[in-house]
Amino acid sequence: MSSRSPNISAHCGLTRRTWLGVTLLCGIQLPVGAAQAALPAAKSLPDELALALKGGGPLVVMVSLDGCPFCKTVRENYLSPLRVQERLIVVQVDMRSTAPVRDFHAANLTHEQLVRAWAITMAPTLLFFGPSGVEVAPRLVGVSSSDYYGGFLDDRLAQARSALTTFQPRKAGHQTQPHQR
Repeated sequence: MSSRSPNISAHCGLTRRTWLGVTLLCGIQLPVGAAQAALPAAKSLPDELALALKGGGPLVVMVSLDGCPFCKTVRENYLSPLRVQERLIVVQVDMRSTAPVRDFHAANLTHEQLVRAWAITMAPTLLFFGPSGVEVAPRLVGVSSSDYYGGFLDDRLAQARSALTTFQPRKAGHQTQPHQR
């Protein structure tokens, strides 16, 4: 038996977003491997980015806060299924954690220090990184509406994937500004 979830949405003619919405409304449990899996904590952003780029996608970083119900919803209903179904590389950074992480410049920081360096003040925030640790899509900040969150996420992922196909390396010393919502 395959560890991947069956692609029921393809058989019913539904988009992934619609299928997830239907499962949430009906209280259908997604497979344990998809919905209840915790996201791995970021440890080495350069290594995690290399893995994502090798697979042809962006590195998605979720900045979360322990106990945040919106973070739990995004993690369990959107990102964990994408990790399984699309093999998307997603890591989590906790706003108040003192766990170590290596940033894109090879500096050793805590998760909390990294969040401050990125000037993030709201959880959840999703960031989409491409080569050299450059943000390749606008940040997805907060959960303004769970009805539309899947669409916003799909749009950001499409922008990130498109940016990866046209990415031009910046000249040395050029500072990139993060995208804002």
